[in-house]
Amino acid sequence: MDRFNAMRVFVRIVELGGFAKAADSLQLPRASVTILIKQLEAHLGVQLLQRTTRQVSPTLDGAAYYQRCVRLLADLEETEAVFSTSRRNPRGTLRIDMPSGIGRFLVIPALPEFTTRYPQIDLEIGLNDRPVDLIREGVDCVLRGGLALDESLVARPLAMMDQVTCASPGYVQQFGMPSTLDELAGHQVVEYFSSTSGKRYGLEFQIGKDIRLVDLAKQVAVNSADGYLAACEAGYGLVQTPYYHAVRQLEAGTLVEVLTQLRPPPLPLTALYPPHRQLSQRVRVFVDWLVELCARPGNGLQRQP
Repeated sequence: MDRFNAMRVFVRIVELGGFAKAADSLQLPRASVTILIKQLEAHLGVQLLQRTTRQVSPTLDGAAYYQRCVRLLADLEETEAVFSTSRRNPRGTLRIDMPSGIGRFLVIPALPEFTTRYPQIDLEIGLNDRPVDLIREGVDCVLRGGLALDESLVARPLAMMDQVTCASPGYVQQFGMPSTLDELAGHQVVEYFSSTSGKRYGLEFQIGKDIRLVDLAKQVAVNSADGYLAACEAGYGLVQTPYYHAVRQLEAGTLVEVLTQLRPPPLPLTALYPPHRQLSQRVRVFVDWLVELCARPGNGLQRQP
């Protein structure tokens, strides 16, 4: 039995909550995964996993063994990287997740530069507006807009994204062009809501050092960034969105900026990854590249003068 391979399989089963998912993730036959775990449990003399018809979860011994395995595998990867060419040429699969707009407009257009620089890294990219569970879903690194509230993850700040308040030309024709917060009375918003937490977002404005919240009526609420802008283009109300996400519509004239003298607060963009993956050379070079990408002028994250 290859004990390190068995540990790797066991860790992925715990993280993904099932044998089949772990086998698919590691591109192994499902029978091989089952045999490896049986051999590992026999070798250790303890039951590591509790199997039910719905899910697989670690036993108390399994949970303790999982923590040790995570540290050992991370140390092994770092040690091999130090004494091999993989430090300069990291290889393997890197699983990342990011909001669809960030992926479409910022990361993926620039990605050929990264893959040319690191040709032996294979990327699996998820484009989601929902927050993913990095451990449960086996994701190495995520990009998130907004405050990073999960203190169990390592956070690397990337940029502060400028935001704009927008409306459709048809909406402005019907409701008027507001020039002050007081003139927002009688206007309406497209409401954005989180599909996971249920939290709802209205309008915010930076007034000096303070943030002013404005509650307006709404007729439509959506839970995706693309749907949010589409509802705005359809004339359902005002929205606030990162500048990069609306710049094409603003240039095309399907959206217009309103309240240009009263800006929404900037939105942080952060890379997050589990502590046990902070030593991964694949994660490290990818996050370093993201920092480099987000620092370039003209990337769309900040408005140009």
